[in-house]
Amino acid sequence: MTTTTLGYESYWMLSAAGETHPPLEPETETETDAVVVGGGIAGLSTAWELARAGRSVVLLEADRIAAGVTGHTTAKLTALHGFSYHRLRRRHGAEGARLYARSQLDAVEHAARVAAELGADCDLERRPAFTYVESAEHAPRMRVEAEAAREAGLPASCVALTGPPFRAQAAVRVEDQLQFHPRKYLLALAADLRRRGGRIHERTRVVALEEGAPCRVRTEHGATVRARDVVVATHYPVFDHAMLFTRLRPRREVVLAATVPEDDDPGGMFLMPERSVRSVHTAPYPFRRGHRLLVVSGERFDPGTAGIGSVNARYERLAAWAYERFPGARPVHRWATQDNHTTDLLPCIGRYHAAARHAYVATGFGGWGMSGGILAGRLLAAQLTGGTLPAWAGLYDPVRLRPRETPALLRRRSLVARHYVADRLRPSYVDSPEEIGPGQGAIVRVRGRRCAAYRTPEGELRAVSARCTHLGCLVRFNDAERAWECPCHGSRFDTDGSVIQGPATRPLEPRDDLSG
Repeated sequence: MTTTTLGYESYWMLSAAGETHPPLEPETETETDAVVVGGGIAGLSTAWELARAGRSVVLLEADRIAAGVTGHTTAKLTALHGFSYHRLRRRHGAEGARLYARSQLDAVEHAARVAAELGADCDLERRPAFTYVESAEHAPRMRVEAEAAREAGLPASCVALTGPPFRAQAAVRVEDQLQFHPRKYLLALAADLRRRGGRIHERTRVVALEEGAPCRVRTEHGATVRARDVVVATHYPVFDHAMLFTRLRPRREVVLAATVPEDDDPGGMFLMPERSVRSVHTAPYPFRRGHRLLVVSGERFDPGTAGIGSVNARYERLAAWAYERFPGARPVHRWATQDNHTTDLLPCIGRYHAAARHAYVATGFGGWGMSGGILAGRLLAAQLTGGTLPAWAGLYDPVRLRPRETPALLRRRSLVARHYVADRLRPSYVDSPEEIGPGQGAIVRVRGRRCAAYRTPEGELRAVSARCTHLGCLVRFNDAERAWECPCHGSRFDTDGSVIQGPATRPLEPRDDLSG
């Protein structure tokens, strides 16, 4: 199986176009009860819950709603999160693990209720979820994880997972989890949000937040929205009002989608957390009779840390693994996704910082953004409207700082500092722009300045500053996605310097002093 000829397109995006929403007019002023910044699953869920509670809501999205990380997810909605429960019990106690399980299970069932309420045709399917290992040495860990998950309240069991396509030694199984088409689900939320009077503005990048009474957000084109409450749900917060940058680690993961005969459907959602990680499940595929879409992901890496050719190599390894276990698979799509992991394994959902009264944040879902985004919507809506808070609200409080988190915080800060300093001491990746081939990018030093240079397939050379506009780390080139990535905080830029993904809000500065 080869992926080199595949387009770089998410199936979820291609199969659910959705309607467009107008940008917020430049230099205008708008007033509302709540403004939600970010139109992924956390932002849309929050906005919809607030509108359902009777609040006026304005949602601002820098690109298209449900098109960023949410539009490129693997689309599993489950409370079984790999090896999570043993680690949660060890770090946060048995009660912390129970609250986590309760909140995740609640999110799964809430999604099913909402889909039914809205009549959302989002390919919702009940499937068992599995965490499994292929090496005998890790089999005992499955029994420990199953016991921890059961103690936390999941209907978990340790089972043998024998026969093809997997080579499992042991697995944890949880029944009645969900898989769905995330974009169709969220487009249904967006349509109902508008029916309830909510406003959605796409292509509207927010660049400033002023907390107060009221709060104000300002867009890159000078529009202002005044609101009693502001929710920042931009995946990675675009404002560091709470020093969350020191607690978040962005990770990317490649995804391959292939058609398989219905008889080859493994019948569940599977995750192998060993080594490079492998995640597998299927989805309905209406474009080929008698087949389903196999979605395989893994090969995680930090943004901006992959060398030349290495991201494409990750796709090839993932494809080889999938074809070995599913010989009838025929690849049709590939894409990548990005998530943020906190230093204490728990998302940050709630008050932006200790002094915040009307500013809130949702981030750090650690690869489980479907359930995390849904529970964030419910929790934030309760906080903003004065509703009854769930028992697990304190577990996700962004203001928390637990003693066991300190070593991880220090390691994260050290890693960012090494990138910031050491990357400036490195020689340029190439000596001259002439060394950059078509479709390739590299850092090159010109007249004492490092530039991020990219040559188009047609031979045109594009050059921008190599300095990330967020906090100044040097970007690196992702060969598969043809994008510049910041290794410090995960900002991503197109080859012309425009922002693809925050926390950066400003483009890379153009450089006109290259030739070749």
